[in-house]
Amino acid sequence: MAAPNAIANAMSRLDLEGHDLPPSPAPSTPSNGRRYALATELVHTNVGDQHHAANMPIYQTATFHGGPGQQYDYTRSGNPTRTHLENHLAKIMNANRALVVSSGMGACDVITRILKPGDEVVTGDDLYGGTNRLLTYMKENGGIIVKHVDTTKLDTVKAALSDKTAMVLLETPTNPLIKIIDIAGISTAAHEASPNAVVAVDNTMMSPYLQNPLDLGADVTYESGTKYLSGHHDLMAGVIGVNNLALGDKFFFMINSTGCGLAPFDSWLLLRGIKTLAVRMEKQQANTMAIAQFLEAHGFKVRYPGLKSHSQYALHWSQARGAGAVLSFETGSIALSERIVESTKLFGISVSFGCVNSLISMPCRMSHASIDPALRKERALPEDIIRLCVGIEDINDLVDDLSQALVRAGAVTLTKDGFVAREVEGETGTTKQVVDEP
Repeated sequence: MAAPNAIANAMSRLDLEGHDLPPSPAPSTPSNGRRYALATELVHTNVGDQHHAANMPIYQTATFHGGPGQQYDYTRSGNPTRTHLENHLAKIMNANRALVVSSGMGACDVITRILKPGDEVVTGDDLYGGTNRLLTYMKENGGIIVKHVDTTKLDTVKAALSDKTAMVLLETPTNPLIKIIDIAGISTAAHEASPNAVVAVDNTMMSPYLQNPLDLGADVTYESGTKYLSGHHDLMAGVIGVNNLALGDKFFFMINSTGCGLAPFDSWLLLRGIKTLAVRMEKQQANTMAIAQFLEAHGFKVRYPGLKSHSQYALHWSQARGAGAVLSFETGSIALSERIVESTKLFGISVSFGCVNSLISMPCRMSHASIDPALRKERALPEDIIRLCVGIEDINDLVDDLSQALVRAGAVTLTKDGFVAREVEGETGTTKQVVDEP
Protein backbone atom coordinates (compact mmCIF):
# COMPACT_ATOMS: atom_id res chain seq x y z
CA MET A 1 0.00 0.00 0.00
CA ALA A 2 1.34 3.39 -0.97
CA ALA A 3 2.22 5.85 1.75
CA PRO A 4 -0.41 8.51 2.43
CA ASN A 5 1.86 11.34 1.29
CA ALA A 6 2.56 9.49 -1.98
CA ILE A 7 -1.19 9.22 -2.62
CA ALA A 8 -1.62 12.89 -1.83
CA ASN A 9 1.15 13.81 -4.25
CA ALA A 10 -0.37 11.64 -6.96
CA MET A 11 -3.79 13.27 -6.51
CA SER A 12 -2.52 16.85 -6.29
CA ARG A 13 -3.66 19.15 -9.07
CA LEU A 14 -2.28 22.42 -10.36
CA ASP A 15 -4.53 25.14 -11.68
CA LEU A 16 -3.85 26.76 -15.05
CA GLU A 17 -1.55 29.37 -13.51
CA GLY A 18 0.50 26.65 -11.82
CA HIS A 19 -0.91 27.21 -8.35
CA ASP A 20 -0.85 24.09 -6.20
CA LEU A 21 -4.19 24.56 -4.52
CA PRO A 22 -6.70 24.21 -2.59
CA PRO A 23 -8.94 25.23 -4.28
CA SER A 24 -9.56 22.85 -7.20
CA PRO A 25 -12.62 21.11 -8.63
CA ALA A 26 -13.55 17.62 -7.58
CA PRO A 27 -12.32 14.92 -9.99
CA SER A 28 -14.75 14.24 -12.84
CA THR A 29 -14.51 10.46 -12.70
CA PRO A 30 -15.73 8.27 -9.87
CA SER A 31 -13.86 5.14 -8.82
CA ASN A 32 -15.49 2.96 -11.47
CA GLY A 33 -14.09 5.16 -14.23
CA ARG A 34 -17.25 6.66 -15.65
CA ARG A 35 -17.82 10.41 -15.73
CA TYR A 36 -20.16 11.98 -13.23
CA ALA A 37 -23.41 13.38 -14.60
CA LEU A 38 -23.48 17.15 -15.00
CA ALA A 39 -26.05 17.59 -12.23
CA THR A 40 -23.53 15.95 -9.88
CA GLU A 41 -20.59 17.93 -11.23
CA LEU A 42 -22.46 21.18 -10.54
CA VAL A 43 -22.75 20.41 -6.85
CA HIS A 44 -19.40 18.90 -5.94
CA THR A 45 -16.04 20.63 -5.63
CA ASN A 46 -13.02 19.63 -3.59
CA VAL A 47 -12.52 22.67 -1.39
CA GLY A 48 -9.33 21.39 0.25
CA ASP A 49 -9.60 23.91 3.08
CA GLN A 50 -7.18 23.43 5.98
CA HIS A 51 -10.12 23.54 8.41
CA HIS A 52 -12.22 21.16 6.28
CA ALA A 53 -14.81 23.80 5.38
CA ALA A 54 -17.73 22.37 3.42
CA ASN A 55 -17.82 25.44 1.16
CA MET A 56 -15.04 27.46 -0.39
CA PRO A 57 -14.08 30.28 2.01
CA ILE A 58 -14.27 33.89 0.90
CA TYR A 59 -10.78 35.35 0.69
CA GLN A 60 -12.01 38.90 1.24
CA THR A 61 -8.65 40.57 0.91
CA ALA A 62 -7.10 42.91 -1.63
CA THR A 63 -3.49 41.94 -0.91
CA PHE A 64 -1.47 38.90 0.18
CA HIS A 65 1.74 39.14 2.21
CA GLY A 66 4.94 37.55 0.94
CA GLY A 67 7.71 37.90 -1.59
CA PRO A 68 8.14 37.21 -5.30
CA GLY A 69 6.96 33.86 -6.63
CA GLN A 70 4.09 33.29 -4.25
CA GLN A 71 0.74 32.10 -5.54
CA TYR A 72 -1.17 35.32 -4.95
CA ASP A 73 -0.11 38.89 -4.30
CA TYR A 74 -3.01 41.16 -5.36
CA THR A 75 -6.67 40.24 -5.88
CA ARG A 76 -6.89 42.13 -9.18
CA SER A 77 -4.49 39.53 -10.57
CA GLY A 78 -5.87 36.52 -8.74
CA ASN A 79 -7.75 35.40 -5.66
CA PRO A 80 -8.23 31.85 -4.28
CA THR A 81 -12.03 32.17 -4.21
CA ARG A 82 -12.11 33.36 -7.83
CA THR A 83 -9.67 30.65 -8.91
CA HIS A 84 -11.85 27.98 -7.34
CA LEU A 85 -14.87 29.33 -9.21
CA GLU A 86 -12.97 29.48 -12.50
CA ASN A 87 -11.77 25.89 -12.16
CA HIS A 88 -15.28 24.73 -11.31
CA LEU A 89 -16.71 26.57 -14.32
CA ALA A 90 -14.09 25.13 -16.66
CA LYS A 91 -15.19 21.67 -15.58
CA ILE A 92 -18.90 22.21 -16.24
CA MET A 93 -18.33 24.20 -19.46
CA ASN A 94 -16.10 21.48 -20.94
CA ALA A 95 -13.38 24.13 -21.24
CA ASN A 96 -9.64 24.05 -20.65
CA ARG A 97 -9.86 27.41 -18.95
CA ALA A 98 -12.57 29.67 -17.57
CA LEU A 99 -12.33 33.30 -16.53
CA VAL A 100 -14.81 35.38 -14.56
CA VAL A 101 -15.39 39.12 -14.72
CA SER A 102 -17.78 41.68 -13.29
CA SER A 103 -20.66 41.31 -15.79
CA GLY A 104 -21.79 39.58 -18.96
CA MET A 105 -21.08 42.71 -20.99
CA GLY A 106 -17.69 42.87 -19.28
CA ALA A 107 -17.02 39.40 -20.70
CA CYS A 108 -18.08 40.57 -24.17
CA ASP A 109 -15.81 43.60 -23.82
CA VAL A 110 -12.81 41.44 -22.84
CA ILE A 111 -13.39 39.13 -25.82
CA THR A 112 -13.72 41.94 -28.37
CA ARG A 113 -10.62 43.77 -27.07
CA ILE A 114 -8.45 41.37 -29.07
CA LEU A 115 -9.75 43.05 -32.26
CA LYS A 116 -7.63 45.60 -34.10
CA PRO A 117 -8.62 48.46 -36.45
CA GLY A 118 -9.56 47.03 -39.82
CA ASP A 119 -10.66 43.66 -38.43
CA GLU A 120 -14.01 42.37 -39.60
CA VAL A 121 -16.70 40.99 -37.28
CA VAL A 122 -19.61 38.95 -38.60
CA THR A 123 -22.55 38.90 -36.23
CA GLY A 124 -26.30 38.50 -36.12
CA ASP A 125 -29.17 40.87 -36.85
CA ASP A 126 -31.00 39.87 -33.64
CA LEU A 127 -28.60 40.74 -30.83
CA TYR A 128 -28.89 41.67 -27.19
CA GLY A 129 -29.11 45.45 -27.02
CA GLY A 130 -25.91 45.82 -24.98
CA THR A 131 -23.92 43.75 -27.47
CA ASN A 132 -25.29 45.79 -30.34
CA ARG A 133 -24.38 49.00 -28.49
CA LEU A 134 -20.79 47.84 -27.87
CA LEU A 135 -20.26 46.77 -31.49
CA THR A 136 -21.67 50.08 -32.73
CA TYR A 137 -19.21 51.95 -30.54
CA MET A 138 -16.30 49.86 -31.80
CA LYS A 139 -17.36 50.43 -35.40
CA GLU A 140 -17.65 54.19 -34.95
CA ASN A 141 -14.61 54.71 -32.72
CA GLY A 142 -12.28 51.74 -33.12
CA GLY A 143 -12.14 51.14 -36.84
CA ILE A 144 -13.78 47.71 -36.56
CA ILE A 145 -15.88 46.58 -39.52
CA VAL A 146 -19.13 45.01 -38.30
CA LYS A 147 -21.36 42.97 -40.60
CA HIS A 148 -24.86 42.23 -39.30
CA VAL A 149 -26.41 39.29 -41.14
CA ASP A 150 -29.17 36.74 -40.65
CA THR A 151 -27.11 34.10 -38.89
CA THR A 152 -29.92 31.55 -39.19
CA LYS A 153 -28.97 31.21 -42.87
CA LEU A 154 -25.64 29.46 -43.30
CA ASP A 155 -25.23 30.60 -46.92
CA THR A 156 -25.75 34.22 -45.87
CA VAL A 157 -23.07 33.87 -43.21
CA LYS A 158 -20.67 32.23 -45.66
CA ALA A 159 -21.15 35.14 -48.08
CA ALA A 160 -20.16 37.60 -45.35
CA LEU A 161 -17.02 35.69 -44.33
CA SER A 162 -13.60 36.45 -45.80
CA ASP A 163 -9.94 36.08 -44.98
CA LYS A 164 -10.29 39.38 -43.09
CA THR A 165 -12.86 37.96 -40.71
CA ALA A 166 -11.31 38.16 -37.24
CA MET A 167 -14.36 37.25 -35.18
CA VAL A 168 -17.81 35.70 -35.55
CA LEU A 169 -20.08 36.70 -32.67
CA LEU A 170 -23.17 34.55 -32.20
CA GLU A 171 -26.17 34.18 -29.89
CA THR A 172 -28.42 31.13 -29.88
CA PRO A 173 -31.25 31.21 -29.15
CA THR A 174 -31.33 34.88 -30.05
CA ASN A 175 -32.96 37.47 -27.86
CA PRO A 176 -35.88 38.17 -28.17
CA LEU A 177 -36.81 36.53 -31.49
CA ILE A 178 -35.64 33.09 -30.25
CA LYS A 179 -33.93 32.26 -33.54
CA ILE A 180 -31.58 29.28 -33.61
CA ILE A 181 -28.05 29.44 -35.00
CA ASP A 182 -26.12 26.46 -36.39
CA ILE A 183 -23.04 26.70 -34.16
CA ALA A 184 -21.17 23.79 -35.75
CA GLY A 185 -21.93 24.83 -39.33
CA ILE A 186 -20.92 28.45 -38.83
CA SER A 187 -17.80 27.52 -36.84
CA THR A 188 -16.63 25.25 -39.64
CA ALA A 189 -17.35 27.85 -42.31
CA ALA A 190 -15.62 30.61 -40.36
CA HIS A 191 -12.44 28.60 -39.80
CA GLU A 192 -12.35 27.59 -43.47
CA ALA A 193 -12.65 31.21 -44.61
CA SER A 194 -10.24 32.56 -41.98
CA PRO A 195 -8.28 29.96 -39.95
CA ASN A 196 -7.47 32.47 -37.21
CA ALA A 197 -11.03 33.75 -36.84
CA VAL A 198 -12.42 33.51 -33.32
CA VAL A 199 -15.95 32.14 -33.09
CA ALA A 200 -17.52 33.38 -29.86
CA VAL A 201 -20.97 32.25 -28.71
CA ASP A 202 -23.10 34.00 -26.12
CA ASN A 203 -24.54 31.00 -24.25
CA THR A 204 -26.50 32.96 -21.64
CA MET A 205 -29.93 31.73 -22.75
CA MET A 206 -28.95 28.07 -22.40
CA SER A 207 -26.20 27.93 -19.73
CA PRO A 208 -23.69 25.04 -19.65
CA TYR A 209 -26.47 22.79 -18.37
CA LEU A 210 -28.23 22.80 -21.75
CA GLN A 211 -25.60 23.66 -24.36
CA ASN A 212 -21.82 23.55 -24.78
CA PRO A 213 -20.64 25.70 -27.72
CA LEU A 214 -17.01 24.59 -27.36
CA ASP A 215 -18.07 21.01 -28.11
CA LEU A 216 -19.68 22.27 -31.33
CA GLY A 217 -16.56 23.95 -32.72
CA ALA A 218 -16.71 27.43 -31.18
CA ASP A 219 -13.49 28.98 -29.87
CA VAL A 220 -15.10 30.94 -27.03
CA THR A 221 -18.24 30.48 -24.98
CA TYR A 222 -19.33 33.32 -22.76
CA GLU A 223 -22.39 34.28 -20.77
CA SER A 224 -23.83 36.50 -18.13
CA GLY A 225 -23.38 34.72 -14.83
CA THR A 226 -26.01 37.12 -13.53
CA LYS A 227 -28.62 34.94 -15.24
CA TYR A 228 -29.02 31.15 -14.90
CA LEU A 229 -25.64 30.38 -13.36
CA SER A 230 -26.47 32.59 -10.38
CA GLY A 231 -30.22 32.22 -10.62
CA HIS A 232 -31.18 34.74 -7.95
CA HIS A 233 -30.31 38.15 -9.43
CA ASP A 234 -28.24 39.03 -6.40
CA LEU A 235 -24.95 39.51 -8.22
CA MET A 236 -23.41 40.66 -11.51
CA ALA A 237 -20.93 38.36 -13.25
CA GLY A 238 -19.58 37.38 -16.64
CA VAL A 239 -18.04 34.04 -17.59
CA ILE A 240 -15.65 33.18 -20.43
CA GLY A 241 -14.63 29.65 -21.42
CA VAL A 242 -11.92 28.62 -23.93
CA ASN A 243 -10.00 25.54 -25.01
CA ASN A 244 -7.12 27.45 -26.62
CA LEU A 245 -4.88 28.42 -23.71
CA ALA A 246 -3.06 31.09 -25.74
CA LEU A 247 -6.41 32.79 -26.32
CA GLY A 248 -7.14 32.42 -22.63
CA ASP A 249 -3.86 34.17 -21.83
CA LYS A 250 -4.92 37.13 -24.01
CA PHE A 251 -8.20 37.41 -22.16
CA PHE A 252 -6.48 37.13 -18.77
CA PHE A 253 -4.09 39.91 -19.78
CA MET A 254 -7.07 42.17 -20.49
CA ILE A 255 -8.77 41.24 -17.22
CA ASN A 256 -5.63 41.80 -15.16
CA SER A 257 -4.84 45.06 -16.96
CA THR A 258 -8.30 46.59 -16.63
CA GLY A 259 -9.13 45.15 -13.21
CA CYS A 260 -12.53 43.76 -14.17
CA GLY A 261 -12.05 40.36 -12.50
CA LEU A 262 -14.92 39.18 -10.31
CA ALA A 263 -14.68 40.17 -6.65
CA PRO A 264 -14.20 37.44 -3.99
CA PHE A 265 -17.66 37.77 -2.43
CA ASP A 266 -19.40 37.70 -5.83
CA SER A 267 -17.29 34.68 -6.76
CA TRP A 268 -18.53 32.93 -3.63
CA LEU A 269 -22.15 33.84 -4.41
CA LEU A 270 -21.81 32.50 -7.95
CA LEU A 271 -20.30 29.26 -6.68
CA ARG A 272 -23.35 28.85 -4.45
CA GLY A 273 -25.78 29.58 -7.27
CA ILE A 274 -24.21 27.09 -9.66
CA LYS A 275 -24.93 24.20 -7.31
CA THR A 276 -28.68 24.48 -7.90
CA LEU A 277 -28.52 25.15 -11.67
CA ALA A 278 -29.85 21.71 -12.63
CA VAL A 279 -32.91 21.70 -10.38
CA ARG A 280 -33.76 25.30 -11.21
CA MET A 281 -33.43 24.82 -14.94
CA GLU A 282 -35.52 21.66 -15.02
CA LYS A 283 -38.37 23.37 -13.13
CA GLN A 284 -38.13 26.54 -15.20
CA GLN A 285 -38.19 24.62 -18.47
CA ALA A 286 -41.25 22.62 -17.41
CA ASN A 287 -43.06 25.83 -16.46
CA THR A 288 -42.07 27.54 -19.71
CA MET A 289 -43.31 24.66 -21.84
CA ALA A 290 -46.71 24.75 -20.11
CA ILE A 291 -47.02 28.51 -20.62
CA ALA A 292 -45.90 28.27 -24.26
CA GLN A 293 -48.60 25.68 -24.93
CA PHE A 294 -51.17 27.82 -23.09
CA LEU A 295 -50.39 30.91 -25.18
CA GLU A 296 -50.25 28.99 -28.46
CA ALA A 297 -53.61 27.37 -27.71
CA HIS A 298 -55.05 30.86 -27.34
CA GLY A 299 -53.95 31.93 -30.79
CA PHE A 300 -50.81 33.93 -30.03
CA LYS A 301 -47.70 33.59 -32.16
CA VAL A 302 -45.26 32.00 -29.71
CA ARG A 303 -41.52 31.72 -30.19
CA TYR A 304 -40.09 28.87 -28.11
CA PRO A 305 -37.81 26.01 -29.28
CA GLY A 306 -39.65 23.56 -27.06
CA LEU A 307 -42.67 23.81 -29.37
CA LYS A 308 -42.63 21.71 -32.52
CA SER A 309 -44.19 24.68 -34.30
CA HIS A 310 -40.83 26.47 -34.02
CA SER A 311 -39.35 26.52 -37.52
CA GLN A 312 -35.91 25.51 -36.24
CA TYR A 313 -37.03 22.93 -33.70
CA ALA A 314 -34.84 20.15 -35.16
CA LEU A 315 -31.71 22.31 -35.38
CA HIS A 316 -32.04 23.46 -31.79
CA TRP A 317 -32.40 19.94 -30.42
CA SER A 318 -29.43 18.75 -32.49
CA GLN A 319 -27.12 21.01 -30.45
CA ALA A 320 -28.91 21.58 -27.13
CA ARG A 321 -30.27 19.37 -24.35
CA GLY A 322 -33.27 21.55 -23.52
CA ALA A 323 -35.37 24.47 -24.70
CA GLY A 324 -34.53 26.91 -21.92
CA ALA A 325 -36.90 29.13 -19.97
CA VAL A 326 -37.39 32.19 -22.18
CA LEU A 327 -40.16 32.64 -24.73
CA SER A 328 -41.61 35.55 -26.64
CA PHE A 329 -45.02 36.09 -28.17
CA GLU A 330 -46.82 38.67 -30.26
CA THR A 331 -50.26 40.17 -29.71
CA GLY A 332 -50.77 42.22 -32.88
CA SER A 333 -50.93 45.51 -30.98
CA ILE A 334 -48.34 47.60 -29.15
CA ALA A 335 -50.97 49.10 -26.86
CA LEU A 336 -52.37 45.67 -26.05
CA SER A 337 -48.91 44.33 -25.25
CA GLU A 338 -48.29 47.28 -22.96
CA ARG A 339 -51.52 46.58 -21.07
CA ILE A 340 -50.65 42.89 -20.68
CA VAL A 341 -47.20 43.69 -19.27
CA GLU A 342 -48.67 46.21 -16.84
CA SER A 343 -51.40 43.79 -15.68
CA THR A 344 -49.34 40.88 -14.37
CA LYS A 345 -48.71 40.49 -10.66
CA LEU A 346 -46.33 37.52 -10.32
CA PHE A 347 -44.42 38.32 -13.51
CA GLY A 348 -42.21 41.25 -12.51
CA ILE A 349 -41.39 43.86 -15.14
CA SER A 350 -37.63 43.58 -15.70
CA VAL A 351 -35.05 43.64 -18.48
CA SER A 352 -33.21 40.56 -17.26
CA PHE A 353 -33.86 36.80 -17.20
CA GLY A 354 -32.60 33.60 -15.58
CA CYS A 355 -33.95 34.31 -12.12
CA VAL A 356 -36.04 32.01 -9.91
CA ASN A 357 -38.74 34.69 -10.17
CA SER A 358 -40.77 35.04 -13.37
CA LEU A 359 -40.27 38.23 -15.37
CA ILE A 360 -42.03 40.00 -18.23
CA SER A 361 -40.90 42.77 -20.55
CA MET A 362 -41.38 44.50 -23.89
CA PRO A 363 -37.87 44.35 -25.43
CA CYS A 364 -38.43 47.24 -27.83
CA ARG A 365 -39.28 49.45 -24.84
CA MET A 366 -36.60 48.06 -22.53
CA SER A 367 -33.61 45.78 -23.30
CA HIS A 368 -33.53 46.68 -27.02
CA ALA A 369 -34.63 50.31 -26.74
CA SER A 370 -31.06 51.46 -27.50
CA ILE A 371 -31.41 50.03 -31.03
CA ASP A 372 -32.72 52.68 -33.43
CA PRO A 373 -36.43 52.10 -34.27
CA ALA A 374 -35.66 52.15 -38.00
CA LEU A 375 -33.02 49.48 -37.46
CA ARG A 376 -35.43 47.41 -35.38
CA LYS A 377 -37.89 47.58 -38.27
CA GLU A 378 -35.19 46.63 -40.76
CA ARG A 379 -34.33 43.59 -38.62
CA ALA A 380 -38.01 42.58 -38.37
CA LEU A 381 -38.18 43.01 -34.61
CA PRO A 382 -41.89 43.33 -33.80
CA GLU A 383 -42.61 46.36 -31.64
CA ASP A 384 -45.44 44.48 -29.90
CA ILE A 385 -43.33 41.47 -28.89
CA ILE A 386 -43.50 40.40 -25.23
CA ARG A 387 -40.76 38.36 -23.58
CA LEU A 388 -41.48 36.01 -20.70
CA CYS A 389 -38.68 34.70 -18.52
CA VAL A 390 -40.23 31.94 -16.48
CA GLY A 391 -39.22 31.11 -12.91
CA ILE A 392 -39.76 28.25 -10.48
CA GLU A 393 -43.15 29.29 -9.05
CA ASP A 394 -46.14 26.95 -9.09
CA ILE A 395 -47.27 26.61 -12.70
CA ASN A 396 -50.96 27.00 -11.85
CA ASP A 397 -50.27 30.33 -10.17
CA LEU A 398 -48.26 31.52 -13.17
CA VAL A 399 -50.96 30.53 -15.67
CA ASP A 400 -53.65 32.16 -13.51
CA ASP A 401 -51.61 35.37 -13.32
CA LEU A 402 -51.07 35.43 -17.06
CA SER A 403 -54.75 34.62 -17.66
CA GLN A 404 -56.02 37.53 -15.58
CA ALA A 405 -53.53 39.85 -17.28
CA LEU A 406 -54.82 38.81 -20.71
CA VAL A 407 -58.41 39.41 -19.61
CA ARG A 408 -57.69 42.76 -17.94
CA ALA A 409 -55.74 43.91 -20.98
CA GLY A 410 -58.56 42.93 -23.35
CA ALA A 411 -56.52 40.32 -25.19
CA VAL A 412 -59.16 37.67 -24.51
CA THR A 413 -62.69 37.69 -23.17
CA LEU A 414 -63.93 35.41 -20.45
CA THR A 415 -67.16 33.49 -20.80
CA LYS A 416 -68.75 30.74 -18.74
CA ASP A 417 -67.01 28.24 -21.04
CA GLY A 418 -63.51 29.68 -20.60
CA PHE A 419 -61.28 32.00 -22.60
CA VAL A 420 -62.33 33.15 -26.07
CA ALA A 421 -59.85 35.14 -28.09
CA ARG A 422 -60.99 38.25 -29.89
CA GLU A 423 -59.89 40.03 -33.02
CA VAL A 424 -57.29 42.68 -32.30
CA GLU A 425 -56.71 45.71 -34.47
CA GLY A 426 -53.50 47.44 -33.57
CA GLU A 427 -50.46 49.33 -34.76
CA THR A 428 -48.82 46.20 -36.16
CA GLY A 429 -51.86 45.09 -38.13
CA THR A 430 -54.99 43.03 -37.66
CA THR A 431 -54.72 39.44 -36.43
CA LYS A 432 -57.44 37.00 -35.55
CA GLN A 433 -56.54 34.84 -32.59
CA VAL A 434 -58.33 31.49 -32.83
CA VAL A 435 -58.92 29.53 -29.68
CA ASP A 436 -59.88 25.90 -29.27
CA GLU A 437 -63.10 25.71 -27.29
CA PRO A 438 -62.61 24.27 -23.77
